[in-house]
Amino acid sequence: MILSDRTIRDLMEKGILKIEPLEEYQVQPASVDLRLGDSFLKLDENMTEVMTLDDEIKYVSYRSEELVIPPHSFLLATTMEYVELPDNITAFVEGRSSIGRMGLFIQNAGWVDPGFKGQITLELYNANSLPIKLTSGRRICQLVLARMDEKALNPYQGKYQNQRDAVGSRVYLDQENQ
Repeated sequence: MILSDRTIRDLMEKGILKIEPLEEYQVQPASVDLRLGDSFLKLDENMTEVMTLDDEIKYVSYRSEELVIPPHSFLLATTMEYVELPDNITAFVEGRSSIGRMGLFIQNAGWVDPGFKGQITLELYNANSLPIKLTSGRRICQLVLARMDEKALNPYQGKYQNQRDAVGSRVYLDQENQ
């Protein structure tokens, strides 16, 4: 069941759900708008000729209040907000429609597991033929929260737990690769 604004506010007031920092205007009828942070990663295009799932990927890291994404370019960003989900709530991350209509795709995995703690890394892709300028602190995506039928037996404790700032792929740490 998707959580309403009333339930979201109630869970935050009780300390069960944490989304910080948060302004009142960010809570929507069935979601919470998340803002763009100031941490970004761009693939280091000089690291290798071919990326594989078995090798660590190298990135160039930077901080900025403003960002221009060139046409047909990809980079990682973070949300300003730090999120902590209880063991019985999961979440979906969706790009804001108004921003998608400009040709900016928020290409994240889209799923946040129950028990997750950290900032959410966003995968941004400019599908437009024009550069797109973004500013830290602007609403960029929506977090849609859903209550599960019962608590997770194994809440999230994965390789992105407690992440801060934009975090690159850690696919090389997958169990089947060990």
